[in-house]
Amino acid sequence: MNTKLKPDWAGEDTLSKFVNLLIQTKPIYQLMKQQARKVLINTAEKNGVPWRKNYQTLKSSGITAQITKMTNPDVVYPDYYKVPFHAYSEGNLCWDAAFETESATYSMALRVWPKENLTWEVAHARLRGSFHEVLATYAPQEVRDILDIGCSVGVSTLALHRYYQQKQSHAVRTVGLDLSPYMLTVARNLDVKGEIAQWIHAQAENTKLPDNSFDLVTLQFVTHELPGYASQAIFAEALRLLRPGGAIAIVDNNPKSQVIQNLPPVLFTLMKSTEPWSDDYYTFDIEATLQAVGFAPPVTVASDPRHRTIVARKPE
Repeated sequence: MNTKLKPDWAGEDTLSKFVNLLIQTKPIYQLMKQQARKVLINTAEKNGVPWRKNYQTLKSSGITAQITKMTNPDVVYPDYYKVPFHAYSEGNLCWDAAFETESATYSMALRVWPKENLTWEVAHARLRGSFHEVLATYAPQEVRDILDIGCSVGVSTLALHRYYQQKQSHAVRTVGLDLSPYMLTVARNLDVKGEIAQWIHAQAENTKLPDNSFDLVTLQFVTHELPGYASQAIFAEALRLLRPGGAIAIVDNNPKSQVIQNLPPVLFTLMKSTEPWSDDYYTFDIEATLQAVGFAPPVTVASDPRHRTIVARKPE
């Protein structure tokens, strides 16, 4: 039985320190970064996701002129957000990241079930569906207002909104919030029918949205990109934003997953080279932190072979 709380390649373990030393060696880091990109691109294109074509379509669409409409000039970018990650030296604050995120999302879903020969459409639907199934059991039954924090280009936001809109007879108001105006510009472009009420450029730690204004706050594949202190601040902000009885729902990599713990050295080294907060994430106790900021004891479910979903309610 697997009892390890985290992978050996994360945290303060000897293996982790060795991998970190490799990553800090600039020529090796550059090579790893490019290899990590190749793995994702190859996975995507081998399975019918036209990565390069999608990129060129967005690049030539004239979308870059729309960024000023999505930019909040009062936003201050925290230091943790300005470090290189996902193989981009500017992190999420660039067009390359925004143009490639949708394809990367589909590629990530394919890597969850590598032996099943799923199409990218089926893999993505299953990935989102596994999260929604946990929400159906542990989140509030009545949901009218949703905030998707770290919404990126809106793939998660649209899937979540459509799930609740189909599930319930009343209208659902969904808001996507992100720190990258580049991502938000693409999100609004993907939201062809205007299904999302608002795309907001703001710090998740300080949204400036009203108290008690949402029934559900989600962070989908966001916390692994954050240092622990930022996650704690975001959880506290989510508590403020939720109505009593509302819930925060977090889906992300599962430190206890045998798939994650047993990744081949090449893959976990590549992963760490593009995820600067990996050690923080895999040693960070999300459940304890949620309770520390005021949530009721959370429920944690292994929602697929690589990921867990954590749901915690705001006390009534």
